[in-house]
Order: sequence, then C-alpha cells, then structure tokens
Amino acid sequence: MEDNFEHQVYDKNTIEFVTVANEFCLLLESSAKILKLDFINRAQKLLPLLYLKASLLPKVENEFAEEIEKFVGEGDWEYIRTAVVEKMGANDEYLEVFDDGMRDSDEPIVASISENFADIYQDLKDFLTSYRIASVEIMNEALWDLNNNFHDHWGQAVVNSLRAIHYLLAHPEKLEDDLND
Repeated sequence: MEDNFEHQVYDKNTIEFVTVANEFCLLLESSAKILKLDFINRAQKLLPLLYLKASLLPKVENEFAEEIEKFVGEGDWEYIRTAVVEKMGANDEYLEVFDDGMRDSDEPIVASISENFADIYQDLKDFLTSYRIASVEIMNEALWDLNNNFHDHWGQAVVNSLRAIHYLLAHPEKLEDDLND
C-alpha cells in the first residue's frame, strides 16, 4: 500500500477543494447572519472556485462494495434550503433553460437557488465529514462519490446558480428592496 500522504486523497488539488468546499458550507450555515448582498457577493465568488477545484480533483477508483455513510439528512437539507430561500426572498427562483424537460414543455421551468445550494451542500458536507474521519479508505470513497455526484448532478447546480446570481448582480434593480435583511 502507498504511503498514506502520497495517496490522492492528500493531493494538492484535493486539499484546495476541501478548503473551498468548507468555505461554501460555512457560508450556507451562517447565511442568516449575513446581509443579503454580502451573501450573494460571496456566493458569486465561491461558486466558480468550487466548480474549478472540483474539476481538478484526481480520479480515484471505488474500493468499497457498499456505499459510504451519509451524514446530511433530510432535516439538514431542509434547514439549508429554508435559510437560503429566506435570504434570497423573491430572488430565489429563476427560469431554467438547461432542463431536458424544457424541450417537451410549453411552460417555463422554474428552479431555485435554495434547492441547488441545499443539494450542493449535502454532497459537500457528506464529503467533508467523511474526510474528517481521516481514514484513507473512507476518504478515497468519499472522493470517488464526490467526483461522480459532481459530474452527474451538483456541478450543473453550481453553474445554474452562478448564472442566476450573475444576473442579479448585473441587474441590481431586479434585487428586492430588502437587501439589508
């Protein structure tokens, strides 16, 4: 077996991702204490970093037959979603254009930043919690799981949310008058 510190779970890109993922989770966990415009500005800066650092993660092999433990439950997910929707208010929803159902629909598809953030949070927090266990095998599985989820789901949620946040910051007149809430 490799020397533990030479394993890909300790790769420079992995450690940098851990730092950014932790910052994003902290932003969401403390969103009630942050002004709306500050929250939006910080999210605008963290989302591209999160995407970039996730795209640079090393590819690892799945070594466990069973799925690793998940730590973020439905109550945690709902807590984050509610905190973000309360922060974003009417600016939480946006029109989704990259949904496969859009092709067959005459109605616009509405998505929400809060649901995207809760989904991203769930995968990131599960990953970070597994990493804190500090078992190379568990860290490897968490990294494998994170890579798959990034490509299958939350990577798209990052770019969709960034698109909506960019629009709000580029058109400040679209922001509600409650920026101090």
